[in-house]
Amino acid sequence: MAVYFDHRVEAPDSSGAAVLISWHSSVCVLAVGSVNPSTGGCVDLYLQQGEHVELCHVERGFSPSLLQWHPTKLLLAVGWETGETMLLSHPSGELTPLPNNTHNACITVLEWSSNGGRLVTGDQAGVMAVWRVDARGKLQGSPLIKHDYSKPLTCCIFRPPPPAEDVAMLARAAVSGDESALDMFNWKKSNKRAAFALGSQEGLTFYISTADGSVYSVDEQARSVPLVSVESKIQTMWYSKRRDVLAVVTDSLLLSQFSLGPEGIAQEISKVKLSGRGVQHADIVWTENGLLITASGEQHIRLWDVELDDHYALSLDESLGFEKGELLNCVSFCTSKLLAAGTSRGRVALWHMVTVSDQQGDTKIHWKLQTPAEVEGNISQLQWGSSSHLLAVCSSSCVVILSEHVLCSHYSQQMAAVQLTPTQLSLANFNTNTHITFHTDTHIRAVQVTKDMVAVWNGKYITVYEPSGQTLHSTGSFQCESPALVVHEENIYTVEPNRVQIRTPQGTVKQLLAFSEAEGNPTQLSVCGSYLAVGTDTCHVRVFDLTRREAKAMGVTKNLSELIPDLGALRSVRCNASGSQLSVLIAQVNGRPDNKVYFYDIELDTLSHFDFFTGRPESSLAQSEDSQRYLCFCLCGLTGTEMKISERSFEAVWENMARMCVKSRRLDVARVCLGNMGNARAARALRNAEKEPEVEAQVAVLATQLGMLEDAERLYKSCGRFDLLNKFYQAAGQWQQAVETAETHDRIHLRTTYYSYAKHLEALGDKNLALVYFEKSDTHRFEVPRMLMEDNLSLEIYINKMKDKDLYKWWGHYLESQSDMEAALHYYDLAQDYLSQVRVYCYLGNIQKASEIANETGNRAASYHVARQYEGQDEISQSVHFYTRAQAYNNAIRLCKENNLDEQLMNLALLSNPEDMMDTAMYYEEKGTHMDRAVMLYHKAGHVSKALELAFATEQFGALQLIAEDLNENSDPALLARCSDFFIKHTQYQKAVELLVAAKKYHEALQLCLDQSLTITEDLAESLTVPKDSSHLSEAGRKELLEKIADCCMRQGNYHLATKKYTQAGNKIKAMRALLKSGDTEKIVFFAGVSRQKEIYVMAANYLQSLDWRNDPEIMKNIIGFYTKGRALDLLAGFYEACAEVEIDDFQNYEKAYGALTEACKCLTKAKGRSGDEADRKLLILTHRLGLVKRFIQARRMHEEDPVEAVCVCESLLEEKDLDPAVRVGDVYGFLVEHYCHHGNFQQAWSKIEDLRSTRPNINLSLYVSQTSLEALQNAAGVRLVYRDTDTHAAEDDEEVEEDENINH
Repeated sequence: MAVYFDHRVEAPDSSGAAVLISWHSSVCVLAVGSVNPSTGGCVDLYLQQGEHVELCHVERGFSPSLLQWHPTKLLLAVGWETGETMLLSHPSGELTPLPNNTHNACITVLEWSSNGGRLVTGDQAGVMAVWRVDARGKLQGSPLIKHDYSKPLTCCIFRPPPPAEDVAMLARAAVSGDESALDMFNWKKSNKRAAFALGSQEGLTFYISTADGSVYSVDEQARSVPLVSVESKIQTMWYSKRRDVLAVVTDSLLLSQFSLGPEGIAQEISKVKLSGRGVQHADIVWTENGLLITASGEQHIRLWDVELDDHYALSLDESLGFEKGELLNCVSFCTSKLLAAGTSRGRVALWHMVTVSDQQGDTKIHWKLQTPAEVEGNISQLQWGSSSHLLAVCSSSCVVILSEHVLCSHYSQQMAAVQLTPTQLSLANFNTNTHITFHTDTHIRAVQVTKDMVAVWNGKYITVYEPSGQTLHSTGSFQCESPALVVHEENIYTVEPNRVQIRTPQGTVKQLLAFSEAEGNPTQLSVCGSYLAVGTDTCHVRVFDLTRREAKAMGVTKNLSELIPDLGALRSVRCNASGSQLSVLIAQVNGRPDNKVYFYDIELDTLSHFDFFTGRPESSLAQSEDSQRYLCFCLCGLTGTEMKISERSFEAVWENMARMCVKSRRLDVARVCLGNMGNARAARALRNAEKEPEVEAQVAVLATQLGMLEDAERLYKSCGRFDLLNKFYQAAGQWQQAVETAETHDRIHLRTTYYSYAKHLEALGDKNLALVYFEKSDTHRFEVPRMLMEDNLSLEIYINKMKDKDLYKWWGHYLESQSDMEAALHYYDLAQDYLSQVRVYCYLGNIQKASEIANETGNRAASYHVARQYEGQDEISQSVHFYTRAQAYNNAIRLCKENNLDEQLMNLALLSNPEDMMDTAMYYEEKGTHMDRAVMLYHKAGHVSKALELAFATEQFGALQLIAEDLNENSDPALLARCSDFFIKHTQYQKAVELLVAAKKYHEALQLCLDQSLTITEDLAESLTVPKDSSHLSEAGRKELLEKIADCCMRQGNYHLATKKYTQAGNKIKAMRALLKSGDTEKIVFFAGVSRQKEIYVMAANYLQSLDWRNDPEIMKNIIGFYTKGRALDLLAGFYEACAEVEIDDFQNYEKAYGALTEACKCLTKAKGRSGDEADRKLLILTHRLGLVKRFIQARRMHEEDPVEAVCVCESLLEEKDLDPAVRVGDVYGFLVEHYCHHGNFQQAWSKIEDLRSTRPNINLSLYVSQTSLEALQNAAGVRLVYRDTDTHAAEDDEEVEEDENINH
């Protein structure tokens, strides 16, 4: 099992919140960019355990924007938000800035070529530059290329180079005598020079994208050409070298793939919208095999296989420690097939990619979610390091480096140490049977124990502890970076190049065990007994004797490469207790672990092996006692315990190994063991157990077969498989435990368990207890009579005691079989089994009693039995009665027809099914009597056509009306037409119309409505309306029919319905006319608003003018609006003139009248080009009137300041021939009279009144002159003025009304 050590980076105090992280591709160095709001930004470098590199610290007053490592050298390119770009070297901290005038905006692109010879930089302003970097990592002067795209640059990738010639292979070929290879090394031959280049080639063509979705190709000659374009901003790009395909993903998660031809032409081959939220900062990762992985702040991450066009999602599992609603923010994928994702709750989710092949050879990818690692804060970035065991995590509070570590353990001298957590050990002393849980101050990477010492190594330091009671105390600590560590007695063994160091617990070197350069550097150490085994990186092994004061080598160093073919490296070297044999695990040359364990005999210098793939040893190994012992130790290592193997047979060894498999739960090893044991039954049981989903349940089956019953019981309980535990208890004869398990945990099998236990008790002879459990299993009605069949007395007592109807019935059947009819009838009565009672009474010849029981109970089965008895005795009426009681109507009908009981036949047929109704109707029809009954039965049976045919033939008019009520559009059209003709003939027009509509004869139905003056209701109109896309009428025919319906509604005065049908027909003009006739102002205004037709607007406005618009501002507003929308400017001008006259006549408000006339002039001016000379004439007249009104308004306004001029203006107005109706003559004279009265010139005022009367003899002076002025004038003249006659006033009013109407129209 592996855990992750967390190392928080040792950030300097000046650094702020981390915003950028970047690992070097081959060295464990992490670059971190951070931002401090008060001081600015900085970039720092850290080692794999978070140690800060002091010299590599860069500070600026602004934030870093990008970090990018050189692919091979320890050179970091750093871009800042101001455009500054620099190169930072590790570990020296040397800074190389790029020229300041290159970029002036935030750096958005930093990309190295494949070998690091070129560096591309780009900024937010669209400036791109390409720089040359030499083999030492030094920047070469000014940029090779500089181009301005004028749009923000988003991302850049280099096109991978083509495969280069393998120089090493050519050299080997040249040495072996290949002339062509020799020619390729001859630089002077010009015909060969062009086709060969030493060293690996470097692709210098790259693709760069801009914010508008464009991608440009830049080649080695600095030519930049547009390549492709997509709809929105490109977030990431990927190039498939195998398929020559460029894939781009936009910020809206649109994936586009383009095939790139040799001429650089791109052709789109696919475009697909990826699932998920298209957010600007979605984290997108490409893998080498074309797998696209996205995290966009959802509860799952999405994966898209670009080459296979397959997609799926991975989500979190709350059972592993994740929380509900946890969001995944970022992802990172490493080459060791590990996928990491950071969550909003500070957890790192890890999936391991497993490739599985099925029987057909197809491979599928499965992702196995592991237990998460946890850090503080919301995780925003993740990145795997150069080693697959290092993961950098950037959260809102810190940067943490997670280092994968396999939990370590060690056993020696009856002392065992097992690592529980990164800093916790569990120690067990088997001699004293004590256990200690101990916490260390550092992470634990290795542990070694003896009876007196515990050594812990954290990768840099070794700390030694000694037991003291129930705790440990430190006795020494020293620096050591040895990759291997073992302890023997009071010595600590460590390694360094070409030697093994023997140290004291305080770190003092006591002895050095040297190895030559050919023997290599020690990498593997192990101690067994008093012998030390050492393995080197050149695959040499040596054993040392530790029994003396100083270690002494045994024999010579052995090179295992001479004995093992395809040997790449040593993975494990162990020796036995006598130091005579070594066990070796290796890795092959290709890096894969070998499936064999090798045994090297030091004394005999021989090698044997055991192949775990085949499960068979080599022949010499099968007879080797030490080899058998090693195999058992292998299994002991799986469980962490030891097993002593005594002198026993080889089969016993396999059995013990199988038993150990129960502890280790290694079913694969157990199958091999069972096969070697020859235990076919156990092997078959284990194979059948594979269908169980729980591993514990499978192991429990193995334990059961090996007789390890306690282990099997414990395993079943641990996995919660109480159903299997129940079966286990039953098979083991532990019935009480089985019943308890079923009652508490396995209730679905409770009755089955009771039944099995009852059968077990019956077999034991305990019938009383068996009877109890048969009752609990609810099987006592059958099982108890079977069990007690030999003891009739006990059985009868049991039945009488239970008072169960089923048991009473069973006992009655038994007594009837014994010819005890009286007793049988008694128990049938108790069981309420009426059929059996009737059957017995009929058998005894007492059919009267049987009839009474059937009548009283109404039991159908009993009634049927009695009916059959009466039928056999030819008592037809009784038989029909009881058949009816039994609801066996077909039998009753049969008897009625056979015996001419026609009266009863009708009722029985109506009670029966449609088939019997049809049969009875045919009977009546063939007989020629009761034809009305035949019609009714045909109708009830659903044979409407036959019923109608018979009704027409026999003129059953009443029946026809009943049948017609069930006709609808699904009925036969010919039948519907025939029925409608019948109803027309009998003046049932409404029903005839309905049938014609059902028959889809819409025109005939409508014509009938017109001919017979039938009122068209809403429902009838809807039924006459043919749906759109109907096959019965074309669209033109449909509209014609709708207009006819509307015309009919108009004639009937149903204007609203007519409007609806005209609208459905698309004739909005007629619809508006119908609506105008209805007088519904609200609907007229609404309809005009939604119709949006000029003619309708004008019609609506004309209608509204007929209303009291003078006192309703809303109506006036709609009139103006409709005329305006209808472009009826001349009509609108006329309305404004009418408004002006109202203001003058009713309110003498010449100012508002002037405004209305002004609007009328504007309208006529706009309409001038449309109406021709008529508009010009009206405009001329209206302009003149407007001038008169304006002069009168000015006269009234200047009266206060210059009354003489005002009088002159009025006098000049009176001289105008066409003053009225622009300005009423009475208003002008009234103004002059008021003026003269005000100045006391009553004679002149009287003269003006006389002039007015001569002009307008019937004028009402009080309408134009105030009462005060008139009274003053009468007093001065000494005469009484007659203002106006009432009849004359009424006549003038009528005249004014007629004038208004003329204006409106």
